[in-house]
Amino acid sequence: MSDTETQAPAPPPVDTVTLTIDGQEVTVPKGTNVLEAARSIGIDISAFCYHPGLSIAACCRQCLVSVEKAPKLQPSCQTTAADGMVVSVSDDRSTLARKQMLEFTLVNHPIDCPICDKAGECTLQKLYFEHDNAPSRVDVPKVHKPKVVDLGPHIVLDAERCILCTRCIRVCDEVAGEHQLEMSNRGDHEELGTAPGAQLDNPYSLNTVDVCPVGALTSKDFRFTMRAWELYATPSVCNGCATGCNVELHHRNERVWRLVPRHNPEVNQYWMCDEGRFTYHELRQDRLAGPTQDGLPSSWERALKAAAGKLEALLSDGGGAGVGVVLSARHTNEDNYALSRLAHDILGLDHIFLGASAPAPERADNILRDADPNANRAGVEAIAAAAGYSLGDQAALEQALEDGSLRALVVLGHELALSDEALAKAKALDALVVVSWREQGLATVADVALPCASWAEVNGTVTNRQGKVQRMHAAYAPLGQALPAWEVVVRLAQACGAALNYTDPKKLFEEMAGKVAAFKGAEWGKPARSIQLRFAGSRG
Repeated sequence: MSDTETQAPAPPPVDTVTLTIDGQEVTVPKGTNVLEAARSIGIDISAFCYHPGLSIAACCRQCLVSVEKAPKLQPSCQTTAADGMVVSVSDDRSTLARKQMLEFTLVNHPIDCPICDKAGECTLQKLYFEHDNAPSRVDVPKVHKPKVVDLGPHIVLDAERCILCTRCIRVCDEVAGEHQLEMSNRGDHEELGTAPGAQLDNPYSLNTVDVCPVGALTSKDFRFTMRAWELYATPSVCNGCATGCNVELHHRNERVWRLVPRHNPEVNQYWMCDEGRFTYHELRQDRLAGPTQDGLPSSWERALKAAAGKLEALLSDGGGAGVGVVLSARHTNEDNYALSRLAHDILGLDHIFLGASAPAPERADNILRDADPNANRAGVEAIAAAAGYSLGDQAALEQALEDGSLRALVVLGHELALSDEALAKAKALDALVVVSWREQGLATVADVALPCASWAEVNGTVTNRQGKVQRMHAAYAPLGQALPAWEVVVRLAQACGAALNYTDPKKLFEEMAGKVAAFKGAEWGKPARSIQLRFAGSRG
């Protein structure tokens, strides 16, 4: 080869393998196990201990399959797919082994289905009907274990129902980073529990309930509340902090009954913190269900007329120099964009502040919990940056109230925790108009309070700490006379004679995404209908 000749480039590394499962060829990334490879072509291999977000234990032996040239059946969760591998899932030998393992698991399992919280979304229940569905042959007494064990502040254990899959132990070890659960004893007397005097109290403890394939671990918050199949599931985003964990709202009769994590490999994997799960409680507390004037019930027409009358007088007297607006780090991008457009682009106001809950450094960890308890601080800051103005913080707002530079405020949200002195100053303003879904903070002293939808009742987006714009879907209609906050802003603007004419959150989002550089490439996505869990499959 001469010096001028170049050697042909080496072929790219082979990052996939091709194997055959039940006569079907499938190509998967290197390192994929046989169970996942089978699922990728619609072949569902039964399993209890396997979870895609956890390490592999292969202790339930429920996923056994035949592998050509292997003398014994292999656990498909622990067997790595290899090039040229031939796997049989539905052959008589493998099918019989899995059926026998299922029967073995059921030997001492109590028939608690009529009273078990997991009924309807229980993996054991599901696999029994799909792979066994035969009468029990057990004619001896079952082994009895403790039934109601208080493991910690949020979890109750029924040791008889536990099938010893160790998923919960791995969640504590690998997700929470705290070894709080362990097995004790041997054989059919083996039990799950904590060390003497210890509790299951880590900040991610309720993920053990999610991964439990049976009803052994149940949440005190949801225990005996209702049957899972009566709930409807709507995809959304947790509003508990800046992480923005993807969740499902499980609701019925226009009320949320629980939050569970929804898989997103880039944000929260399969998990969420306990604190985030309980944020649904506020959806029913201190709700502002109708407009008020000076603390008394009013109608939309009268309330908007009163608010517009007060604001117009100040806007015409001095061009709005003393009028301020507070955006909300807990409301959607669409809500904040609409109010920002009104305040900055249309009215030309200079006093624009950010309303946000104070940081809580003590809650932050390197897992999911963030020190910033606001779901959309990044979104509001991006909107302000795109419009070319800076946001004042709470200290700046309190200073403006103190020095008298503000004569009126239009506030979005209820999260501002002003000092008593600042609250008194705000109450004494010529006009205080608050758009809120809770009757808290400034909404309790407002001249006019206008009710808006909560985060569970709106179609919109929030931007998390990574800068990801994530979609929330309305689970049900807003409570009482409430409207989406962006629509309340539009109505207020029109009552003041301002040209703000949004009629649809999607159109508003598309305009915003075109103008805010940080939102470039973000998509509104398809509508998501609420699905009743009886039709949505198992969550185990």
